[in-house]
Amino acid sequence: MKKGKKVWTNEEVAKLLRAVAAAYQIKGGKNAKFKAIAYDRAATAIEHSTSEAKDLWDDGQLDQLSGVGPSIAQHLDELFRTGRVKHFDEVLSGLPPAMFELIQIKGIGPKTAFKLCQALGIRKAKNALKRLEEAARDGEISRVVGFGSDSEAKILRSIKRFVQIGQKKKRMLLVKADFIAQELIDYLIQCPEVISADPLGSLRRRCATVGDIDLALATDQPQRVIDWIKRYSEVKEILRSGERLISVLLKSGHQIDLRLHPPDSYGSLLQHFTGSKQHNIHLRELALEQGLSLSEYGIKKLKAKSEKRKKFKSEKDFYQYLGLEWIPPELREDRGEIEAAMENGLPTLVKLEDMRGDLHIHSSFHIESSHDEGVDSMETIVKRGVELGYQYLAFTEHNPSRSRHTTRETIAIIKRKAHYIEQKRSSWINNLNIYVFNGLEVDIRPNGSLALPEAALDYLDFVIVSIHSIFDLSRREMTARILKALSHPKAKILAHPTGRLLNRREGYEVDWEPIFEFCRQNNKFLEINAYPERLDLPDVLVREAIKRGVKLVINTDSHAVEQLDYLRYGIDVARRGWAEAKDIVNTLPLKEFARAMGIEI
Repeated sequence: MKKGKKVWTNEEVAKLLRAVAAAYQIKGGKNAKFKAIAYDRAATAIEHSTSEAKDLWDDGQLDQLSGVGPSIAQHLDELFRTGRVKHFDEVLSGLPPAMFELIQIKGIGPKTAFKLCQALGIRKAKNALKRLEEAARDGEISRVVGFGSDSEAKILRSIKRFVQIGQKKKRMLLVKADFIAQELIDYLIQCPEVISADPLGSLRRRCATVGDIDLALATDQPQRVIDWIKRYSEVKEILRSGERLISVLLKSGHQIDLRLHPPDSYGSLLQHFTGSKQHNIHLRELALEQGLSLSEYGIKKLKAKSEKRKKFKSEKDFYQYLGLEWIPPELREDRGEIEAAMENGLPTLVKLEDMRGDLHIHSSFHIESSHDEGVDSMETIVKRGVELGYQYLAFTEHNPSRSRHTTRETIAIIKRKAHYIEQKRSSWINNLNIYVFNGLEVDIRPNGSLALPEAALDYLDFVIVSIHSIFDLSRREMTARILKALSHPKAKILAHPTGRLLNRREGYEVDWEPIFEFCRQNNKFLEINAYPERLDLPDVLVREAIKRGVKLVINTDSHAVEQLDYLRYGIDVARRGWAEAKDIVNTLPLKEFARAMGIEI
């Protein structure tokens, strides 16, 4: 990450690509229709990516985004290098910038947006929506050829809806979308007529961030269920209500679309609306080769028009009919999962029940760190670990502040913690059947040295190393910094390896090939940090690490006891990265885990 260089977010890149797609629709030309589709598909892939496209470009991994072909990837390379793309400038030239703001409004496509801009004299992007709204209120739209009072009212409603739910345009963290959806699902399953209720789209695929919240309901009594939904206490407004679809605006400002479907074809609905778009396109192409047509209602033979569409209660049966084993939702990104399913070669993905411990936990033990300390005692956390069925935990508070302590004081603090755990360890083993490791999360200084005196390291079972400052080193410098830190014998785990904060900060620039190789050869582990704002290592790099034989750990980075439950979000990332239990070190039983870490117990 270079100082002064514009950082292109996925949201900005997707908006730019959609603008190019819209321009092709307006201008036409050779293969314009197919180019527009390609750019729109690429925009969707980037918008739904769990990693920033810029980060993927930094790591030479843009080809991991299904839907971004070589030509568009080449243009993105130019964008990230120079800040603009000559080809895009040419395609967008001559068109009013305002139209690309208007196409964000539901029901306003590129041609409609262009026509309105021309007729109403709206050219600048700034305040384009405000000017359109004013024109609608003043009755100007109804006087444009091809429009009328009904069209004008509909546009006005769409603008109002866009403003109301504008906050959701920024993709939500998975944890937030999960909470909103689960609260509604808990309410829905109390309705006697609801047979099943499931999330759809990126939420069901467990993406790190979620755009829209969509739910599926299996029921034979859709009207009764719709009436039940309307009585939900968090509903602020019914946006639309049909026979089998209802859209509601919650008091939180989030829109939720609910699809009601007969139980006998519920599996088809789940498959169709779980996505991803690229996965479904590939699946349709496979079906066409077999003379079949897919839809949310089932599968139909193209040449047998008189034959009824085959319905599927379950997704498993739907995939099997196409000659595939069932593909877990987390894998449906068109990254080779369909080919693997043809050969019954899908991985047995790691599950939450496979986990034996959590190795990155901050307790309230007073370390006097410059970072946030935990809020709960070791005793409280250990009891929760037992409730979660863990065989072991590790307390890894941040290292003591270097600016506030002398070397002697730092060693004394670490020694005091080691003594405390040693005193408690036997009781925890004998009474609670859980082993507690004494670790520490230690800052990696810019030169790669550890922010802890060597003598203090002798009191620890292991350390987790991490970067919390100075993110703008060059790729070469950052890679060398990490490798030097990991080379210390006590350093076993690299925490939140890319340094990203979702929706807030892109990862720093690192050359992953030598880091993967160093970890593989030296028994070092990369962390999948389950803290919702991190979910780091990203799923794309998880898969790359596994391909190269690197072992991973899934940790919560908890600073409060309730955050131990975040581990499931780390599991989501691991599953999206095709990880099996054998790839995750803290799925091992206690003694095997200790051997893997090089710790005598």
